[in-house]
Amino acid sequence: MKLQGEAKLLRIFIGEADHWHGKPLHEAIVIEARRFGLAGVSVFKGFEGYGAHSRIHSSKILQLAEDLPVLVEIVDAEEKIREFLLVLDQMVQEGLITMEKVEVIRYLPKERS
Repeated sequence: MKLQGEAKLLRIFIGEADHWHGKPLHEAIVIEARRFGLAGVSVFKGFEGYGAHSRIHSSKILQLAEDLPVLVEIVDAEEKIREFLLVLDQMVQEGLITMEKVEVIRYLPKERS
């Protein structure tokens, strides 16, 4: 798959404790994005943050350490991202989803030897 030039970056801010059909939500999103044929997905675990409820989640506070912030980033062409938003609408019950324009400079798979 070749992706170059203008694309979209989708950011999904969720909690580590969020689940979808028995799996951690971030894992389920990665699986669905791959099944959907999206160019790439990365998941980042935060060590502190808060969301709509203004409740601070921090790795410093033991009782809240199990629900740390998680960020899922997906990059692909706008049409594919917008189609995938319909899938996310079902999966993400609570969180924040943002989208912004990005320029893909290089996206190439490593050649297999």
